[in-house]
Amino acid sequence: MTLIRSEIIGHGHYLPAKILTNDDLSKMVETNDEWISTRTGIKQRHIVTDELTSDMAVAAAQKAIASAGISVEDVDLVITATVTPDNTTPAVSAKIGGKLGVKSGTPTFDISAACSGFVYALTMADNMIRLRQAKCAVVIGAESLSKIVDWTDRNTCVLFGDGAGAVVLRACEGKGDNTDTGILSTRLYSDGSHYDSLKSTGGVSSTQTAGFIWMDGKEVFKYAINSLSQAAEDVMADAGVKAEDIDLLIPHQANIRIINGVGQKLGLPEEKVVVTVNNHGNTSAASIPLALSESFENGKIKKGDLVVLTAMGAGFTSGGALIRI
Repeated sequence: MTLIRSEIIGHGHYLPAKILTNDDLSKMVETNDEWISTRTGIKQRHIVTDELTSDMAVAAAQKAIASAGISVEDVDLVITATVTPDNTTPAVSAKIGGKLGVKSGTPTFDISAACSGFVYALTMADNMIRLRQAKCAVVIGAESLSKIVDWTDRNTCVLFGDGAGAVVLRACEGKGDNTDTGILSTRLYSDGSHYDSLKSTGGVSSTQTAGFIWMDGKEVFKYAINSLSQAAEDVMADAGVKAEDIDLLIPHQANIRIINGVGQKLGLPEEKVVVTVNNHGNTSAASIPLALSESFENGKIKKGDLVVLTAMGAGFTSGGALIRI
């Protein structure tokens, strides 16, 4: 018996031209390259100038559509993961869909799950494709985090960057086992008891401002390795796959110590763990699709590879996805 799977047929990403290095930051706050590098692995991050989140998302989506070799007319779903939309309402996906030129009536919506946002969005698109509610989806992660960073707070301003990544998902037929191409399994989680550990200090109904990013670094670090590892282990178990079968792990790019800790906990060698945090910083929902797109471009991902995505973010949200390319 055949069933519908969602396969990745295109990818794209966009990074603002402006680069802010650790040395640049040392002129803004009391910090230095060694302090940032040893604690986070970050060397630089890209920062928007006159771009909006929608501009970056459209650029990444257009590249993904071109990479897929399809027409925008084929797209029948657009989902964007972001915590930094252009406006409080409407959803930035509506603007993105309009700029892309998707056909009238195409559903477009946003997902806000912070750093887990892309995995959440990918899961929603996969579910809609498997339920035959869509055939071809553009899934985007895009963030202008520099807009909600307090540039006087050295504990947070060194961490975050801006950018966007996107994939095109298309319905395909599968046998129903782990030899299929496409998304084999996904898992999503949330633990609201940690709501105040990583958040914006503002909001529409609370302060009528966007606020700044604030976090309890020790609490986030403690939770992150376990949640990222658990999500990866769960999607592998759901599909009947073992860690030694995995060709590539793409974890959320928050901190090199967290990334290395997850790889070690899963028993994966360094060469199987993607690291882009050194060049991008933490780009929240854009983190995984940026790393995914770059991995396609530089040949780290090959046809037939088994790839695990795993993320954790404010909320605390977390999630994983297992994909055969």
